[in-house]
Amino acid sequence: MPSSDVFRPLPAWLRELRPHHWVKNTLVVIPLAAAHELGDVALLARAGLAFAAFSMCASGLYVVNDLLDLDSDRHHPSNRRRPLAAGELGQRAAVLLAAAVWLCAGMLAAPLGARFAGVLVAYVALMVAYSLWLKRVVLVDALLLAAGYASRVAGGGIAVEIRPSPWLIAFCVCLFFSLALVKRYSELARSRDRDGASAHARGYEAIDLPMISTFGVVSGYLAVLVLALYLTTGRSFSLLYSRPAFIGLTALLLLYWISYVWLLANRGRMPDDPVVFALRDRRSLILVVLMGICAFLAV
Repeated sequence: MPSSDVFRPLPAWLRELRPHHWVKNTLVVIPLAAAHELGDVALLARAGLAFAAFSMCASGLYVVNDLLDLDSDRHHPSNRRRPLAAGELGQRAAVLLAAAVWLCAGMLAAPLGARFAGVLVAYVALMVAYSLWLKRVVLVDALLLAAGYASRVAGGGIAVEIRPSPWLIAFCVCLFFSLALVKRYSELARSRDRDGASAHARGYEAIDLPMISTFGVVSGYLAVLVLALYLTTGRSFSLLYSRPAFIGLTALLLLYWISYVWLLANRGRMPDDPVVFALRDRRSLILVVLMGICAFLAV
């Protein structure tokens, strides 16, 4: 069932904010988890503020993006159900809604300091540039989506004053680039099924599908390789993990999930953003739980 149908009972203004996408902002907790500081209530509270601030920023960006894409969304098979495209929310109300949530984001970010606010502003600026122009530039669009995910990790680290390691940054960039390409691949594949060999989507052409999948699978596997190589870092790793074999098992589970996601995309069964898809897919949820258990047992 499409996510838009699941959330249909909610008010139009709330659906426009896409609250089901807020789960992506849990990435702000990753630096805290990587440093094994999840038991620190004060730091968790700061991470919670970062989560809320990023959620408000992202929701405002969704509204702005829908305003910019209003005409095309009205003719899109699934996007036409969005409140703005469907006429359930007026344009003036949408502008006020975006301003309100961004104001809320600023208020939430204030206690976290100027550096965190700077990351938040940079994230918004990057995503506005993406919506206005860069989402039509092939590969750059996927890199910017990956940067948007990585900025959540960086912002979370700044909020709790824990600097993410180079290993974590490399892992995130590779993984998120792969997931961004899954989304582009799925959009283009649906366009090809509808329009044939002449199909195109956001600057990509149907003939690009094999290359997109190649880039995406390789990038996902590089994320697994980075995680596996992290096992060889010696003393710094052994200080954090007493049973490193479980991190190796986590890498294998991640390898399976990335392969599974791309296999489904190749079969035309990846209808949404892969992160949102994972929240509704039982096999993905089981794998996430298993990876979490392995990471816990490794400590």
